[in-house]
Amino acid sequence: MIALVEQLASGLEAAGVAFGHGTTNAFDEAAWLALWKLGLPLDQLDEHAERDLEPGEEQAVRALLQERIASRKPAAYLTREAWLQGVPFYVDERAIVPRSFIAELLADGSIDPWLSDATHRVLDLCTGNGSLAVLAAMAYPEVEVDGADISPEALEVARINVDRHALGGRIRLLQSDGLAALPGPYDLILCNPPYVNAGSMAALPAEYRAEPGLALAGGADGMDFVRALLRDAPARMSEDAVLVLEIGNERAHFEDAFPQLETVWLETSAGEDQVLLLTRDALVIWTG
Repeated sequence: MIALVEQLASGLEAAGVAFGHGTTNAFDEAAWLALWKLGLPLDQLDEHAERDLEPGEEQAVRALLQERIASRKPAAYLTREAWLQGVPFYVDERAIVPRSFIAELLADGSIDPWLSDATHRVLDLCTGNGSLAVLAAMAYPEVEVDGADISPEALEVARINVDRHALGGRIRLLQSDGLAALPGPYDLILCNPPYVNAGSMAALPAEYRAEPGLALAGGADGMDFVRALLRDAPARMSEDAVLVLEIGNERAHFEDAFPQLETVWLETSAGEDQVLLLTRDALVIWTG
């Protein structure tokens, strides 16, 4: 099997496909798709490396990899599954493929120093397929979570994941344009918004263009949604609340747009410029 995976990885590289929706390189992508197609655990390539495949099995794996190349769809849309912090989530073309670095911060407790026993209500804004709402509910068993999105189609996908993880009693899913339909107050707001600037949007590989543009495009400098969010957030936050915001590779645009805003940058596996934290006090002073 390992020889087939290596051969398929070479094919992915030669075809120039783009990664970033669960894997970062051709070998991992080929292994993921092969293991998934064969119904094997995705973390057990080593255990099955020397396995001899039946002709039908090999044909099925090759067909899936060819579909990946021909369609230029993210692999998660082909498998209908994505993983964050070891938790499986359903996903399809109605929602962006989940990959937020906020998931790491929920898992490793990086946000916890800003929380307290008074943290009861959490908002996952731009929830997409609901993955961060689910992970927040798992990380903080005593809280109730609202997962909100402007897209009713994305919320249909989120419902699948909330039900899959039996969290319907603690997670509400709400349609809202930004914070418009969300009066709060919230003790913690998580948001992975559309933040890709116009120049970057125009240069995105096909795999990213296969995702809902509404979940990616942030205007000329990527900050259109963020401007409205930071303006409206204080009125929806409790006194000691914090906002955790992902802005990807747009730190320079963020700092240009909000030069006077006191910001805490949080470390993730991608560095210290992808996710930031804002206290309500800092937002009140800035909007003052």
